[in-house]
Amino acid sequence: MSALNVVLPLGSSVLSFIFAVMVLDQWWQRRHSFQLVWGIGLLWYGLSAGTEFMGSAFGWNEPLYRMWYLTGAFFVAAYLGAGTIYLLSKSRFGYFAGATILVGGLLSFLFSRSSLYPGSSGAGTAAFAIALVGGVAVIIATATRRALAAHIAMGVLAVGSLAVAYMVLGAHLAAPGWAVDPHTHVPVGSAFPGYVRVLTGPFNIAGALCLVFGAIYSAYVYMPKKRVLPARLAILAVTVNFVASLPGAVVALIHGKLNSRVPATILIAIGAFIPGLTSGLNRFGVTWSFFLGEFVGLVLIFVGFLVSEEVFRNLRIGTTLWSRSSSASLEREVG
Repeated sequence: MSALNVVLPLGSSVLSFIFAVMVLDQWWQRRHSFQLVWGIGLLWYGLSAGTEFMGSAFGWNEPLYRMWYLTGAFFVAAYLGAGTIYLLSKSRFGYFAGATILVGGLLSFLFSRSSLYPGSSGAGTAAFAIALVGGVAVIIATATRRALAAHIAMGVLAVGSLAVAYMVLGAHLAAPGWAVDPHTHVPVGSAFPGYVRVLTGPFNIAGALCLVFGAIYSAYVYMPKKRVLPARLAILAVTVNFVASLPGAVVALIHGKLNSRVPATILIAIGAFIPGLTSGLNRFGVTWSFFLGEFVGLVLIFVGFLVSEEVFRNLRIGTTLWSRSSSASLEREVG
């Protein structure tokens, strides 16, 4: 057992819970839905990393392994992504969110027809059907009553969470009852039957895409723009124009004129991408980077939130310990 297999998950778990408390405190102050859902997602992150710490330090058992898979493979990215849908609910981001749900369901359907997940054709078809209905509903709501789109996505996620919890907790596991990589001792999902593993697409893929591209979209909104493609090209225009606008954003940053949400959301996007990548590699047997990606990604997201004036104006533990606005006033008085 490597010491990093204990230290990294422990660090991820502790930081996740601290982060969750801060976000939920912000929700308590402001009552924004995205803060509540993000806080729940961070609690799932802390629980998932906590199971990794417990398994690495004291040995894996079936309840611990099931909880790890349920929270990590299904809940973390999905709830963080749902929080992003709420954050951007007044924009046209719902079109993209609905499309990611469809893509996740389609991939579940396609994977269920491959040899990777034997016996999963029924589950893959059901996942695609539910993702189709949910994704189309989110897209229609975005076009007609935009405020409903996030609620619909959250409703689909809540129902899906109950369904997969029942399946994960009741699934028959391959002997010896859990699975870790024999070389790195990092947990992998191969002990679960194919009909469970194939369901992760609409949760993990849609959630991670919403979190990453939601952060990129937020950065694009607040950065000085160079428009190469017209806005009617939607996600393609945002992606191309975002890249084209980066040099101007760097200049604005150097001169102290860049909105704080731009570097903050770029950090969040990178932080969301890294564990998404290492989690995907874990599925295909590349496990050495799993705990590291999980920790580094969380640190970047955490720093991104702290950098953003609009997200964290106050740091509180019961009472206000530090206020960004008070600090700025103090600096003006000293100057």
